[in-house]
Amino acid sequence: MRRGICYVVGAGECGELTLNPEREDFVIAVDGGYENLKGQRIDLVVGDFDSLPYVPDHPRVIRLKPEKDDTDMMIALREGLAAGYDAFHIYGGEGGRFDHTLANIQCLAYLADQGARGYLIGARQTATLIQNDSISFSGKREGYISVFSYGERALGVTLRGLKYPLTDAELSDRIPLGVSNEFTGRDACISVGNGRLVIVYDN
Repeated sequence: MRRGICYVVGAGECGELTLNPEREDFVIAVDGGYENLKGQRIDLVVGDFDSLPYVPDHPRVIRLKPEKDDTDMMIALREGLAAGYDAFHIYGGEGGRFDHTLANIQCLAYLADQGARGYLIGARQTATLIQNDSISFSGKREGYISVFSYGERALGVTLRGLKYPLTDAELSDRIPLGVSNEFTGRDACISVGNGRLVIVYDN
């Protein structure tokens, strides 16, 4: 996989977003996300331009038909994968319509299935998804963290360094056992042996 981060910016709430991409990074504006990135570096624009009333004057634009199976965001992520990236920071993908937020969580699952990891970054919280994998957090992180099974069952779930630990536990998609855990000032690790977890934590 290629070094660097693929930044993907949608039309949702971003506040005053300022990216500082490195040379090896890739920045994709998705439809109305072009407005969220105006004046900043944009490497590619993707969209059917239903949330943007014009087609941007940009040297690299993928113009999509409104009638399609994939969302604009999914197509943008596919472009990032095709370019060789496995780390995706997604902005403007939540905080507006709930169905769009849920679709973007499904996009996180798609990335995990491709061996990549995406972070859906909002104004107050970030969501990510792991599949048969683990994720670590620095002891400097504060606030709440919640862990949910994304699928009927997630087996071999272990939470270390959090206020409420678990060891080799089973989570289901029917009981929110993992909601509202807390960072403790220690390094933390979350792992799942078989299944997928959506992890939501304070920025």
